[in-house]
Amino acid sequence: MNGEAAAGDAPAWSGGGPLSRLEGKVALVTGAGRGVGLAVARKLCASGCRVVLNHRGTPADAEPLLRLFDGLAGTAEAVRADVRRPRETVAALREVADRHGRLDLLVHNAGTWHPMPATAARPGALREDMSLALAPLLTAAPLLPELMPDGGRVVAVSSSGARAVVPGGYVSAGLAKAALEALVRYLAAELAGRGIAVNAVSTAKIDKGPDTVDAQLRQVLTRRTPGGRLTVPQDVADAVALLCTDEAGWIHGQTLVVDGGMSLLA
Repeated sequence: MNGEAAAGDAPAWSGGGPLSRLEGKVALVTGAGRGVGLAVARKLCASGCRVVLNHRGTPADAEPLLRLFDGLAGTAEAVRADVRRPRETVAALREVADRHGRLDLLVHNAGTWHPMPATAARPGALREDMSLALAPLLTAAPLLPELMPDGGRVVAVSSSGARAVVPGGYVSAGLAKAALEALVRYLAAELAGRGIAVNAVSTAKIDKGPDTVDAQLRQVLTRRTPGGRLTVPQDVADAVALLCTDEAGWIHGQTLVVDGGMSLLA
């Protein structure tokens, strides 16, 4: 075969080398206005990506958000869309493609949580949480082979509530995240042949600042975490960036748990 690999053959061993970089990649991040989504967007931008932040506000609303990206290696811009609405999601994806010619990375972080007990679930609120978890990826999926002609990465942000019961009325979000992880597996199986890797990252309680976690709960969860502290948004952002590298191209349909080892303990 003159040293050339046939289609479907494993690539020839190159002897290793440095990790690939993300400079110049075009990334769209949903739910990028705060918390984990903002940390992910900043991480990708700091890695040299051209990051497009999805938001639902006015252009004026996006201005202070975009200033948080000043001085980073990449660029940041905004696109408005309510990603629960398929027509707006498609328009946003098309706009990104028109601006940059392609999409390399899609990070789906947007989500809502309506507290409720499982024994008194509110169907309307539950449907809203499920819709925001699933609709953006379901709408984007048929377009991805066209938008990601050279292969790409799709990463969804999930929660430990998808697999374990989180106290405090988390059933609606837990169901939404469980469905999201199932969707990731199905999309991964169908898009792998196109060179598109679809995965998820999942974490437990996130420490978003001094006043975001009850002090007693913080102590309890810290003692349960082998890593010695709660997860912060940057931890999740780092994991998302890892899944966006070229080296992660053979990882398909997996949920990477980013929790400092908390879920390891019985």
